[in-house]
Amino acid sequence: MTPVEEERPRALLAGASRRWVRVLPWALAFVLCVALLPTTIVVLTADYGLNGGVAGGLAVAQAAPLLLAVVRPLRAWYVVVVADVAGALALRAVDFEERLLWPFPPMELVGYVALCLALGLRERSRTLVLVWLATAGANVGLGFVAPHGFGAEEMLFTILGGVALLLGGVLRERYEVQRRLVEQETISEAERGRRTLLEERARIARELHDVVAHHMSVITVQADTAEYRLDRLPPDVREEFTSIAATARESLGEMRRLLGVLRNEEAHGELVPQPGLTQIGQLVEATARTVGPVEFTPCDVEVSEAIGLSAYRIVQEALANIVRHAPGARTQVSLSVTESDPRCGERLTVLVVNGPPPQPPDGPLEAGGTGHGLVGMRERVRLVGGSLDAGPLPDGGFRVAARLPLNPLD
Repeated sequence: MTPVEEERPRALLAGASRRWVRVLPWALAFVLCVALLPTTIVVLTADYGLNGGVAGGLAVAQAAPLLLAVVRPLRAWYVVVVADVAGALALRAVDFEERLLWPFPPMELVGYVALCLALGLRERSRTLVLVWLATAGANVGLGFVAPHGFGAEEMLFTILGGVALLLGGVLRERYEVQRRLVEQETISEAERGRRTLLEERARIARELHDVVAHHMSVITVQADTAEYRLDRLPPDVREEFTSIAATARESLGEMRRLLGVLRNEEAHGELVPQPGLTQIGQLVEATARTVGPVEFTPCDVEVSEAIGLSAYRIVQEALANIVRHAPGARTQVSLSVTESDPRCGERLTVLVVNGPPPQPPDGPLEAGGTGHGLVGMRERVRLVGGSLDAGPLPDGGFRVAARLPLNPLD
């Protein structure tokens, strides 16, 4: 976008969602311009006795800027207020009846009120105050040269203009408040999603800490006991095992400090051994006691602790969602190994499918849960290089299918 395009002003109500609202300012400006232009000429010539050429020029200067007011109301105001004052001085030079309104005839009041409303919708409060003061100053100044006296009727220009400015300003402020609220809600929603994602990543990292710490502990023990388990180790080999054990212990210490950074006061149960595939059956049985029969198809396959933990947490979160959103629904949980994929190797498929609930759940949904739903599932699948397919079914149920690589290729 070029600088010229960035500075180009937008029309009034250009940000409205409905097309007819965006077109409305242009339509009103056109109708006012078409109506006021001939009316002004006729009234100024027939009623006030002004010269036709002068009346035509004043009519154009007072009515045509209303079209400009849709985009640049302040510039239109400069033209109109000068034209209105010039018209009042021109009328001062002719002899018209005392009953006629001066210094601003009725058609000028209508155009000026519409212009002030456009100003209120666009300009800041400080500008609106200055506009009103200039209006009042011009109105009072013309009062000193009034041909037939100056009373309350002659102040309608200032009074009605002020009301229109105030109304437009109030509407603009209300719109700005609503727009800021919508923006804040959008930002808050984005921050909430980001915070949820970070919390879930920290939770996964805390769980994987136990898995990695177990392997590091095994390395440490094996390296420390190598000289006692293996006979006649050369000194250089014994020194190598000692170095490996020291490095492993140092890594364990660093991991504990890392876990301290990730730990929060609300985290519980982090010292419990992390579950895996063998515990999924117990999880299904516990859920069946809550929501009814759950069909479970196990799979006897050796997987790493990280894959087993991810599979368990995915099933746990899927079943928790069923308890909250579809209690009593027919549920199937299955674990299977797909055929070998030359690109990704064998994959463990975790499938949780539930049908529609017999009846909508009573009361509000439970706020508790084991994690953050699909956010946590996707993060766990992404962590191990798998894929996740989750979504509603045509019959009203829900399906969660995760594919986790057993032996991911580098």
